[in-house]
Amino acid sequence: MSLEALTVGRVGVDLYPEQSGVPLAEVRTFAKSLGGTATNVAVAAARLGRRSAVLTKVGPDGFGPYVRAALTGFGVSAQYVGTSPDLLTPVVFCALDPPEDPPLLFYRLPTAPDLTLSEADVPWDVIADVPVLWVTGTGVSTEPARGTQRKILEARVRRTHTVLDLDYRPMFWPDRAEARAQIGWMLDHVTVAVGNRTEAEVAVGTADPDEAARRILDRGVSLVMIKKGAEGVLVATQDGSWTVPPHPIEVVCGLGAGDAFGGALIHGLLSGWEPRRIAEFANVAGAIVAGRLACADAMPFADEIEERLTGDH
Repeated sequence: MSLEALTVGRVGVDLYPEQSGVPLAEVRTFAKSLGGTATNVAVAAARLGRRSAVLTKVGPDGFGPYVRAALTGFGVSAQYVGTSPDLLTPVVFCALDPPEDPPLLFYRLPTAPDLTLSEADVPWDVIADVPVLWVTGTGVSTEPARGTQRKILEARVRRTHTVLDLDYRPMFWPDRAEARAQIGWMLDHVTVAVGNRTEAEVAVGTADPDEAARRILDRGVSLVMIKKGAEGVLVATQDGSWTVPPHPIEVVCGLGAGDAFGGALIHGLLSGWEPRRIAEFANVAGAIVAGRLACADAMPFADEIEERLTGDH
């Protein structure tokens, strides 16, 4: 069966403390989980019944087979997971302190395998034809991944649906100006953009959701979703904008909620839903994951989301 969604970018192994609310120095044990924004989004889409794959790279270490096996177990194709022979698969430590916005400690030096993606790693026929292509801001933070992702978007020729996850992580950039220049270039080559207030400010120079959405739409993007935390999600198209209210949840771990939102966004786009319906569904998906520990393992199934939506209404 043909692929429905291809995500491009980060992969890693997340190590979550099994003791909440304490700094890393006091954590005694950790639980291992598949991680990385692009990877988690592919898993989230697969949980919703979509045929997804991730284009990324791991190291030749023991975590590489773990990543491929975990993806396969989640129903995500590992066909496009390459190996960078001289680098290690990234490991990320999370401190659940505070749980709403846990700090991350990235082990991605001297660089991560996923940032060494080259033209030779790319399935160009898939890039041209896959119904949803998902790229990230982090993917253009350095070469050779920057040039590769640019060529991917140029080859895609702004086909529907080409999605940019603004995905700004300051530790991957020398400064905000460089991030704005590179992520801004991508806005001219995609049809959908999604991110939070900070990411919008980096991309277009304002954290005001309405103004940021207007500036992104002016770049030719068809659909913008800006996550406003406790204020919900701003949905904007060329025809107007709406704010979808938040879905209340007791937060266990804020990580992964945005990736669940992304997988649900992919599902909604493939389903042909109206933007507001997509945002409502994605908002609940994100809230469910915020109420759980871990990212990939926490991604919800469609019936869980629909049940919560029915309760909201």
